[in-house]
Amino acid sequence: MIPLNISNKSLGVSFNTEEQAEVYIWSPKAKKVAISLPDQKKTIALSEGEMGYWQITTSEIKPGDLYKVVLDEEHERPDPASLAQPEGVHGPSQAIDVKSFKWTDSNWNNVPLEDYILYELHTGTFTPEGTFAAMEQKLDYLKELGVNAIEIMPVAQFPGSRNWGYDGVLPFATQDSYGGAEGLQQLVDACHQKGIAVILDVVYNHMGPEGNYLNDFGPYFTEKYNTPWGPALNFDDAGCDGVRKYFTENLLMWFRDFHIDAVRMDAVHAIKDFSATHILREMKMCVNDLMKETGRTHYMIVELDLNDTRFINPLEEQGFGMDAQWVDEFHHALRVTAGGDRNGYYADFTGLQHLAKAYTDAYVYDGQYSPHRDKIFGIKAENNPGKQFIVFSQNHDQVGNRMLGERTSQLSSFEMQKLMAGAVMVSPFLPMLFMGEEYSEPNPFLYFVSHTDPELAEAVRKGRKAEFAAFHAQGEAPDPMAEGTFNESKLQWNLLDKDPHSTMLKYYQTLIRLRKELPALSKLNRRQLDVEPNDEQQTLILHRWHNNDHVVCLMNFSKSPQQVTLPSHVKNWTIVLDSAAPEWKGPASSPDKADAAQSVTVQPESIIIYANHA
Repeated sequence: MIPLNISNKSLGVSFNTEEQAEVYIWSPKAKKVAISLPDQKKTIALSEGEMGYWQITTSEIKPGDLYKVVLDEEHERPDPASLAQPEGVHGPSQAIDVKSFKWTDSNWNNVPLEDYILYELHTGTFTPEGTFAAMEQKLDYLKELGVNAIEIMPVAQFPGSRNWGYDGVLPFATQDSYGGAEGLQQLVDACHQKGIAVILDVVYNHMGPEGNYLNDFGPYFTEKYNTPWGPALNFDDAGCDGVRKYFTENLLMWFRDFHIDAVRMDAVHAIKDFSATHILREMKMCVNDLMKETGRTHYMIVELDLNDTRFINPLEEQGFGMDAQWVDEFHHALRVTAGGDRNGYYADFTGLQHLAKAYTDAYVYDGQYSPHRDKIFGIKAENNPGKQFIVFSQNHDQVGNRMLGERTSQLSSFEMQKLMAGAVMVSPFLPMLFMGEEYSEPNPFLYFVSHTDPELAEAVRKGRKAEFAAFHAQGEAPDPMAEGTFNESKLQWNLLDKDPHSTMLKYYQTLIRLRKELPALSKLNRRQLDVEPNDEQQTLILHRWHNNDHVVCLMNFSKSPQQVTLPSHVKNWTIVLDSAAPEWKGPASSPDKADAAQSVTVQPESIIIYANHA
């Protein structure tokens, strides 16, 4: 492992207790490295140390100063470990003292992972203002909804002010248009006061194209592997030690200096590393050391498309130690069951049978032949607890990667939306909502960017059109560069007190409350579960229990009423939720009480939840 100071950020410019600036730049290619202070018209030479690091401790750099790194007296570049870019990705970096923030969350304890109810949001479109400060004003709303963990899409500095966040090029710098580093710290502090954990989406598998100056400093990329975004980040090729340190320090910074509770690591299957110690495993070991030092708890969640338990198995079992992963397959099976298209990767999913398998096995493909991949795929996740899997009916990818960015609210009936929400919330996994789904937001979530390089902007436009060339019947793909595309993706908060949106919101609040209150739902024991799909009826019975508490969930995905029989070995069922009831604008109510083996009519596209406290 690369030697790291767990307690402090070393890369870039930081300030010590004597208010001196400590500068530490990795540039093994350079013969000379200096810091330029344009406002003072001054240049400070750095001393060469070991392993390509250049350094100096000086009183000449103060918090708030703008600076650039000068390589070989020729190239001026932003600091790769810059904490602030007030003039954008091409402009000078700004020295800030990230440790000067006055935290008020000393009594905060992270929410236990098994209790997480996640809510994914994008800072720029979550509120009209698109800032951290505006998001803070919505925390009471989120608290009343019942979520206890917000997952913020990436905030690393990207070009312009409109971007999903996956085009970030300065991982240590918090997007200036959102409110910068202090704005994020203030938001996290406020979340903790409300009892809400903060998950930050981080991108360690690629860098964006505009403002990416890393190759001027060192071998950050390798030609050994290709990724969908070009050459892979260099985690195992010559010169990789500095790259591994760079990203590990970044992760530790978010936890230590921003009090982030968990990270969601983007598409880790695209991280290429054949080192004896995989970078994710190394990061986990460092995070464990940090937690010992601070007493705080942090989780590492991964987006993973490999169905490989090695990523989420504990370190002591030679796994990478990741705490949880997104499970796209649950989403895919649910979408197909709900009547969605079966093109692309959805072609692998049969619907109801695969949804039943997702409930029991987490992975749908765990050693079977995958037609879409044309190979046997996956491994069984037999010993991984339910808290290691995050499921959803929609997320930024599944919505935004559609040409017109349609949410479930535009693709499914009001009744089916309620059924899909219920199907997620009663699973033995961690449920996640995508912003706005809780009140059936009709606005799309489109793909948008604001590149300042005209050639790159045009290339993105053409690429988006080419990607959907076969979909002309739906019209043209919206221009990702247009400000209107971004504005069209913003949530409409004025809908909350209008029907049917207000009804859907109350429905979600009820679902989340039941999830928390009923032990059979809140305890994520994957072995205390029975599932019974019926292809002919298009119904699914999910029975979960904890000690003497039982819940049975009757789901009807068909467009006709269906007769479903309750389990024969449990008596005295009481209805706790019926999505078809008139209070949820449904067609009809079901009996409040039912007994063992009783036949119950389940309305079309609806879910009934019965509870029993034996």
